Amino acid sequence: MSGMEITGQTPEAPAAAPARPTGFVAVLILAVMFIAIAIALAVLPRDQAAPLVFALLGVLSVIGVFSLFAASVGILRFRSDIRPSGLSDAIVNTVEAAMVLVDESDRVIWANRGYLTLSGAQSAAGAALPGKLYAGNPDMAEATYRLSRAARDRRFHHEEVRIAAPEGSDDPAVWLRIRTWPLQKVDGSGRRRKMSVWQIDDITEDRERQEGVFQELQHAIDFLDHAPAGFFSATAEGQIGYMNATLAGWLDIDLGETTTGGLGLRDMVAGDGAALLSSMAPVPGEVRTEIFDVDFVQRSGTAFPVRILHRVSFAADGTIGASRSLVLNRSHGEDISEDLRAAEVRFARFFNSAPIAIATCAADGTISRTNAAFARQFSAERTGNDESLVTLADLLSDEDQGGLTAALAEAAEHQKAVAPVSVTFKGDKRRSGRLFISPVPDADAGKDAIIAYAIDTTDQRALELQFAQGQKMQAVGQLAGGIAHDFNNVLTAIIGFSDLLLANHKPTDPSFPDIMNIKQNANRAAGLVRQLLAFSRRQTMRPQVLHLSESISDLSMLLRRLIGETIALKVEHGEDLWPVKADLSQLEQVIINLAVNSRDAMPDGGTLTIRTQNVAADDVAKLDQSIMPNEDFVLIEVTDTGSGMSAEIMEKIFEPFFSTKEVGKGTGLGLSTVYGIIKQTGGYVFPSSVEGKGTSFSIYLPRLAATEGEVVEKAPVKPEPADLSGHGTVLLVEDEDAVRAFAARALASRGYTVLEAETGAVALEVMNAEEGQVDLVVSDVVMPEMDGPTLLVELRKTNPDLKIIFVSGYAEEAFKKNLPEGEEFVFLPKPFSLKQLAKAVKETLNA
Repeated sequence: MSGMEITGQTPEAPAAAPARPTGFVAVLILAVMFIAIAIALAVLPRDQAAPLVFALLGVLSVIGVFSLFAASVGILRFRSDIRPSGLSDAIVNTVEAAMVLVDESDRVIWANRGYLTLSGAQSAAGAALPGKLYAGNPDMAEATYRLSRAARDRRFHHEEVRIAAPEGSDDPAVWLRIRTWPLQKVDGSGRRRKMSVWQIDDITEDRERQEGVFQELQHAIDFLDHAPAGFFSATAEGQIGYMNATLAGWLDIDLGETTTGGLGLRDMVAGDGAALLSSMAPVPGEVRTEIFDVDFVQRSGTAFPVRILHRVSFAADGTIGASRSLVLNRSHGEDISEDLRAAEVRFARFFNSAPIAIATCAADGTISRTNAAFARQFSAERTGNDESLVTLADLLSDEDQGGLTAALAEAAEHQKAVAPVSVTFKGDKRRSGRLFISPVPDADAGKDAIIAYAIDTTDQRALELQFAQGQKMQAVGQLAGGIAHDFNNVLTAIIGFSDLLLANHKPTDPSFPDIMNIKQNANRAAGLVRQLLAFSRRQTMRPQVLHLSESISDLSMLLRRLIGETIALKVEHGEDLWPVKADLSQLEQVIINLAVNSRDAMPDGGTLTIRTQNVAADDVAKLDQSIMPNEDFVLIEVTDTGSGMSAEIMEKIFEPFFSTKEVGKGTGLGLSTVYGIIKQTGGYVFPSSVEGKGTSFSIYLPRLAATEGEVVEKAPVKPEPADLSGHGTVLLVEDEDAVRAFAARALASRGYTVLEAETGAVALEVMNAEEGQVDLVVSDVVMPEMDGPTLLVELRKTNPDLKIIFVSGYAEEAFKKNLPEGEEFVFLPKPFSLKQLAKAVKETLNA
C-alpha cells in the first residue's frame, strides 16, 4: 500500500480494501459545471439571477442533508483511502474463514471473499457489519454484544456459538467461532487510525468430532464403572486418584469424594493393609503386579474381604508411579468357589490382622511373603511379596548377623523352633526387637521353609531402661537424703559450737584461726550436703516467677569470669519467652554447674553457647522424649565444643559422686545437683554428646500460665537487724542433744528464756507446766514418738496464736503437706549458724 503502514497487536491480517475507480474526473467535471453556472448567473440581470441562486442553494442543501443521513444509516458509504494489495488480497481470499476490517466509525472498509459470500454482498461497501449479520438470531445476541463491546474497547475476544436450524428445517445446527482484535493504520502523514479485524470460522465439523470422542470416552467409563469388579488407582503417597462406581458402591461412598483428593488407602483398607499395599520393592524401569488378600472397610465400619491385583510401574530412577488395581469382592455369595474362598479369607484375615510381624522365608532367610504388620514395622526397608529379594539379614544391624545365621542354621538342622534372638534393627540402633524362627517341616526347599515372627520391643526396652534408671536414682536419692539429714544435724552442732567459741575469742587469740578453719570446713561440708539434698529433691525451694532472658543476662557477666578468656560465651535469647516459676538461685546454680563442666571439657578453648526458646506442645511431640507430656515448655540449651562423652559415660553422669575428672578436682555432685534441681522444679533435662565435637544439655522448664495483669517482681531483700538480742520465753524441741545444747546456749546468750524438750510429748508437758506462757516454739521436724507437724496440731488446740519455727535437714515441702491447710510457720533449714538462729527468732517474735 502506497504511503501507508498497517500495524497490529495480534496476528497479521490483510488491511487492503477492494479496488474502486478514481473520482478525480468526476470532481473535475463537477467543478467545471459550477464555474459555468456561476458565469451564466453573472451575465443575467440581478432580479432574474437571484431566484436561480436561491433555488441552486436549496437543491445543494437537500443533497447535503440526504447524504449525511444516508451515510449515518449505512446507505451511502464514503471511499476509503486504503488501496488494495494484490498479493495480500489473493492470499486472504483463499482462507476459508470470513474476515472483515472495520474502522473506528463502524464502517466496513475491507472484506475477503468468504465474508462477502456470508453477508451476500458484492463488495465491502455493501457488506453489513459483523454485529448485524445475526441481529435477528437469539442464539447470537449475547455473543454479538460481547464481541462488539470488545471491538470498541480495542481488546482481543472470541466466542464459540451454536446456531440452531430454523423450525421445520432438517439442517443440522451450526457452530461458529467468532474472533475480533484491534489494528492500527499509520498513513503517510503519520496519523494513526484505529480499526478492528473480525474473523468468523465454521467449526461444526470439529465440534462433531469432539462430541464423538467424548461419547466414546463416556461409554468406556460407563463400561468400567459397571464392571463386575472394582478398580482404583492410588498415588505413591496412598491418595486415591480414581475409583470406579462398583468399588464405590461396595465401600458405600460417594464417587465425588474420590475426585477431591481427600480419600486415601488408609480410609478404605482395614488395619495395616495400606502399609502392605505400599510395601512393593521398587524395580527401576519395570512394572510389578502382586496379589494381596486384605479387608476393605465400608463407611459404616463394616469390613469385607477382597483380593487385589495390584500393578505398579516404576520409573527409570525407581520413582513409584500410580497404581492400576483390580479388586475382587470375596464376601459371602460373591465368590464361586465358596468353601475355598471362606478358608482363604479366614487365613488372610488372621495373617494380616495379627499384631505381630510375620514373614515366610526360604532357608537362607530370603523373605517371600509378609503380613501387614511386618510391612508397617519395616516400612523403611525394602520389603515385599514374592519377587522381593530382601532377606532377614537386611533388616538387622551388623552386630546381630551372627545370631541370626546361627538361628537359621539350627532351625534347618533340627527342624524345630529355636530360642528367640534379641536384635537391633538396621538404620536406627534405638529400634530393638525379638526374632522367633520356626521351621516348616512339610515345606519344599523353596521360599516357604521358615516362618519368622518379629516383635518390636523398642518401647518396652525404653520403659525398662527408664524404670531401672528411675529406681536406681530413687534409691540413691533416698540414701543421699538420709545421709544428708544426719550430716545436717552433725554440721549444725559443729557450726553452732564454733560460733560460740568465736564469740568468746578475739581475732588476736591464737585459737581463733583454728576455730575459723573448723567453721569454714563445716560450711564446705554443708555445701556438699545441699548438693546431695538437691539430687534427692529434698532441698527447700523458693520459687518465683522468672523471665529467663533477664535472669541469664544478669548471670552472663559471672559466667564470663568463670570460664576464662580462652572460651567464647554466646547467649542466644528466644523471642517473647514465656515466664517460668523456679528458684532463681537454684537455677543459676544449674547453669553455673553446666558452664564449669563445659569449661573443663575445653582446656584449649572453644565456644560455650546458651540458647533459650519457647517449645510449644505440638513441637514437644516431635522431640522423641516419651516421658515429657505434650505441654508448653521453655528450653535452656547449654552447648560446648569440648571433648564430648562416650555412651557409657552418658549413662552415669547424673549419679552422685561419679566424675571423670582427676582425683581431688571434682566432687562428682555437679550434674547430680543439676538433675535434682530440674526435677524438683518440675522440668526435664536431656544430655546429648558426640566424642570430639562437644556436649549439649537441654533443659525444659514448664511454662507458667501467668494470670492476666500479673506483675513479676523480685522478692525484696530484708534488711539485716543491727541487734540480735531479745527477750521472751522460747520452747526448744530437738531430739539431737548436741543441736539442742548449742541452740539453748545461743538463745540464752541473746537474752531469751529457753525451755528444752527432747521429744514432742515432753514439749506438751512443758507447755502444760508453764500454763501456755510461751512466746515461741522452735521445733525439729523429724523426732521419735511425735514429729513436729503433729506437735503443732496439738499446740494449736490450746494456743491457736502460738508462733513456731521448724528446723530440719529436709526440705520444707517434705513435711508441709502434713500440716493443716493454711497453717503459718517459719522454716529454718539445717545446718544453721548462731546468727541465723538468733535472726529467725527475733524476726518471728517481732512479726
